Amino acid sequence: MEILNGVIIFFAGLWAGTINSVVGSGTLVTFPVLIALGYAPVTASISNAMGLVAGNASGAWGYRHELKGRGRQLLRLLPASILGGITGAWLLLHLPEKVFHYAAPILIVLALLMVVFQPKLQQWVRDRAENPEHALHDKGHGAILVLLVFLAGIYGGYFVAAQGILLVGILGVFMTGTIQNANAMKNILVLAVNIVAACSYLLFAFGRIEWPVVGLIAVSSLIGGVVGSKVGRRLKPVVLRTVIFALGLVALGFMIANLLK
Repeated sequence: MEILNGVIIFFAGLWAGTINSVVGSGTLVTFPVLIALGYAPVTASISNAMGLVAGNASGAWGYRHELKGRGRQLLRLLPASILGGITGAWLLLHLPEKVFHYAAPILIVLALLMVVFQPKLQQWVRDRAENPEHALHDKGHGAILVLLVFLAGIYGGYFVAAQGILLVGILGVFMTGTIQNANAMKNILVLAVNIVAACSYLLFAFGRIEWPVVGLIAVSSLIGGVVGSKVGRRLKPVVLRTVIFALGLVALGFMIANLLK
């Protein structure tokens, strides 16, 4: 790996770790960078997901105080996330790589749309959280919540980007509490999915892992997760979303160009 490429990947991981703990969708920073540097899409996705586990862990630790009193909810949802992550990782490893080549641009567009509409989604979540009529009381709503978390886990195991935004929306609607409570829960569930996916890659796709990329992203995202949990809330969301959107478009352009070759 060239030194310049390593520096670029390191700072991309630092940025991704920071915004993952606060906003989510950090993969839309690192994945486009890896694609632009010439890594194959599946290799980039696997190596990126493994590296970001460290940032997920530090971000989850930084939000630990917002999890007080929510242990039972977390234990109920963790199995759904883990099973979803296993399913998504299996799909990534067993479907033909050509499927990912076509699916990744579609998933990037979906993730970018979620980034663009995040403010409206968060406002909708806040409005519902302030209305006690929308609190989670019955088993029917509980089953829907578990199912949606499972589906988000599949999405995250297959394609990491914007899983956090999906989960914040789901948890904010179906659980009582603040956006920060939902964000803290999101960090744990995303961490679980990414650990499961990383273990799957180690067991079944060891030869497709770019270890220098994993190491750089792990170290930088670990630092970023700490930074994000402490000062990330002070960053202007519109700036983050704008740059994420721009980088996502870059990745989309590279992937479409490869398809047209």
